[in-house]
Parts: sequence; structure tokens; C-alpha cells
Amino acid sequence: MPKVLVSDSIDKAGIEILSQVAGVDVKTGLPPEELVRIIPEYDALMIRSGTKVTQETIEAAKNLKIIGRAGVGVDNVDVPAATRKGSVVVNSPEGNTIAAAEHALAMMLSLSRHIAHANPSVKSGKWERKEFMGVEVYKKTLGIVGLGKIGSHVAVVAKAMGMKLLAFDPFISTERADQLGCRLVDMDLLLRDSDYITLHIPKTKETAHLINAEALEKMKPTARIINCARGGIIDEAALAAALTEGKIAGAALDVYENEPLEADSPLRELGKNLVLTPHLGASTAEAQVNVAIDVAEQIRDVLLGLPARSAVNIPGMFPDTLEQLKPYLLLAETLGNLVSQLAGGRIDFLNVRLQGELADKNTQPVIVATLKGLLSQALRERVNYVNASIEAKERGIRVVETRDAGVRDYTGSLQLEAKGSLGDHTVTGALLGSDEIRITNIDGFPVNVPPTGHMVLTLHRDMPGIIGNLGSLLGSFNVNIASMQVGRKIVRGDAVMVLSIDDPLPDGLLDEIRKQEGITDAYSVSL
Repeated sequence: MPKVLVSDSIDKAGIEILSQVAGVDVKTGLPPEELVRIIPEYDALMIRSGTKVTQETIEAAKNLKIIGRAGVGVDNVDVPAATRKGSVVVNSPEGNTIAAAEHALAMMLSLSRHIAHANPSVKSGKWERKEFMGVEVYKKTLGIVGLGKIGSHVAVVAKAMGMKLLAFDPFISTERADQLGCRLVDMDLLLRDSDYITLHIPKTKETAHLINAEALEKMKPTARIINCARGGIIDEAALAAALTEGKIAGAALDVYENEPLEADSPLRELGKNLVLTPHLGASTAEAQVNVAIDVAEQIRDVLLGLPARSAVNIPGMFPDTLEQLKPYLLLAETLGNLVSQLAGGRIDFLNVRLQGELADKNTQPVIVATLKGLLSQALRERVNYVNASIEAKERGIRVVETRDAGVRDYTGSLQLEAKGSLGDHTVTGALLGSDEIRITNIDGFPVNVPPTGHMVLTLHRDMPGIIGNLGSLLGSFNVNIASMQVGRKIVRGDAVMVLSIDDPLPDGLLDEIRKQEGITDAYSVSL
């Protein structure tokens, strides 16, 4: 009988499911060296946030088929090491959806009616009815930043409460927003017109301090903001200043840039216009049961030889199939990520053209890998090989697959054509040899570029001085160029330039690049 190690506390419902197919050992609080020592005995490992599954642990495992994280993120698991080892990594991306959405709504109502501050007032013997005059949410405008699963549930409930809904999400189609009763708008309009703003987005380079002093200045003095998503999306110092100065009416926070919240945080000094809770978004009895059951069922299924439904790495492939397709999967994910960043906004249509020998293969995993890359900028760790197709469908992205075995410039190549709200873009890539990726065409311009971590792409006139001026500009900002290539169709016509750089562009530099004479447009890409 297989053996499962449960190294963090999980609900007993999960243990009962695992016991159907395996012997279960519950050993919590294991030191890292002890986990490494005993892991060779086990076929599966179930964890929450307490256990760190390192490369050393995974390499020590001899029979580990699956690692299950009873929660959303998998930051405490070395996923690449698990993938190389052939272990499936699963999580429960929807287990706490309702809990998180309900907490955001509860925070909004508590903030509106001063519940958090009225309660201790009464318990201390006071009766301050005038002090705690509240406001109604009925017929108020709620701005939802991020219409994923949690934001969508907030929208459904808020609409039922009689609220008007605005939404900002560059990766959601107008049709999907309409289904939820939301009007898609840009971020500036949402900030200006909303009575309440609730955040439901991951923390990324683009969303860090999205709500800063400038954003807070745009909000109504009667507006209130709620963050139950991720700490760091709001500039806490700027928020404290705005609340102190009366620039906005209130805020409710469940997450913070540093957790636990520092003793000297200015947020601790504020009064009834601020509600704080200690990261309780997923802390419901139901959510803990849901994630335990969800992950335990997936572990059970994998031990029985069935596929996992929420794998964050490549599920359900035999090693020989994985080895054959692995280079193409990486190519597809890279190109999907690239075309998403070039498109910059909502994508409505994606044509995946499989060329050469790739057109003759069973390439459904390649399509999925393309969508995973395409959505990775918006969803980060929430998108995987299992849910990428569903997420694309929910966002109204129409995917068309085209096969052309007659194209033989390379052994096998992949072309992606994306059409979206900000324009159309095409990228093509191929394998050089067995596993070396090359970007071979960008928007119709031939190139031969290995993808790197940080790149700058420009569309410009093919004229003297362009390359030198751009190099000088980057040099003045201490940006080091690792490589450069230009692609053009005709002499002195339009061209593209691809620069590989050592570090991300400093803030504001992309706008300066676009101002250079002869440059039509520019893009910063991180892969």
C-alpha cells in the first residue's frame, strides 16, 4: 500500500480521504533535516504553508509521485525540482474563493457601519450613536480591480445588494464583464467614480504600490478602499497620510506589505476610518475543509493512476512523452508570455499555428502551454497546465489552432497571432537543435534571438543613429546591453530591434525610449 506523509495540520476530512488508498502518517513540525531523512519512505506528501519542500527534500525522495499543498500558493515548494523529478505538484486554487470574497464584503460593510469600532465602545460602557453614523452601500458604485474568481463572486453579491459595478481588468473580455453586471473601465475612471474600491489582483512588479499617493488623490473624499488580496498593492504610508488628511473616507485591510504588521506602522495610529484584520481571508472552517478535501482527492487520484485537476506543473504525462514534448512546451510558454506583453491589454483572439514537424504531433499540451504563458502576466501562479484553457475561455479569448506541415524553415516552429484591445501582434519561434529556443519573427520582421530574462523591443525607422542614440540613452541610465539584433524587410524602411539587457528597465525609461527620434513604439519584456 502507498504511504502518504502529512507534515502540516490539515482537516480530518482530508485524512479520511487519503486513508482510502494509502497508509497515512501525520508528523507535523518536522525539522528540515528530518523531512529529508524520512521522505524516501513516502509516495505522497501533503502540506500547508509550514513545510518547506526544498530541492534537497525532493532529490532525497525515491518514490514521491505527488506533493499536495492545501492552499492556493506553492511558494514553499521547489516546483522546478519536483518537475524534473517527475513529481506532480497540486494546490487548491478555488478552495478559499468564497471565504476571501465574503471577507472583502464583510470588511466593506464593517467599514461603512463602523462595526469594528462600535463594538468595543459599547462593551466599555459607552453609547455613542452619533459618533458611529454610517453610510449605505445600496446604489453606491463599487470599483472591482481584478475580475478573477474572487472578484467575480464579489461582483455577483454586490450586484444583488443593489450596487453599481465598475471593473478594471485588462485580461477580461467585455462579454465576461457584462455577464457579471460590470462596466469595464480604465483605472483612472474607476478611481475617480467609485464610492468603494476592492482589490482582487496578485502582487507583481506592475501591481506593487498600484494604489499610491497619486492614485489616492484621484479618489473621491467619500471613497473607501478594501484590500483582501495581497500586501504591497497599497502604499501603506501614502494610505495612512490620505486617511489622516481626510483625502478619502476610509480603508479596510486584511493583508500588509510586512506580516505581522509592524508595531510602529502608522496604520496602527488611525481611528474609526480604518479597519484592520490579521490576514483572515481564507480563515473559515469551510475553507480549511475545502482545501483539505480538494488536495486529498487529488493525491488519492494520482496514487490510483488518474490525472490531477489542479496541477501547477505538467500533469498526466509519461516520462518519454514529457521528454519528447518538453522543449516545445517551453517554446510555447515563452512565446505566449512574449505576445501577451507585446499586446499589453486584453486579448480577444489567439491563432496558434503549428508548423513543420510540430504540426504532425499530438500537440494539445503545446496549446495549453501557450495559454499558460499568455495568461501568466495576469494570473501568475494561479494559472497552470490544467486550468489554462478554462481561464482563457472565461476571459473570452477565442483560440484557433492551425497546422501547416509544409513550413520547413526549421524542424518545427510555432507562430502566435494575438488580436486584442490595444492592437495585433505576431511572434514566431523555433527550436535550434533539440532544445535551444529562438525567436525567429516579431510582427513580420525576421530575427534570430534567444529569449532572455529582460529585453527591450523597438519598432523604428531604419535610419542612421537609431542604434547609437538608444545605446547612449540606456548607458546614461546604467543599463547594460548584453546583445542586440535588428530585423528589417527593406533598407530604410521599418525595422524592429531586440536588446537583451542585464536588469529590468528603470521606471520611466520606456517612455524616454519612445520619445527618441525615429522610434515608433517600444516594449519592455521580462521572461
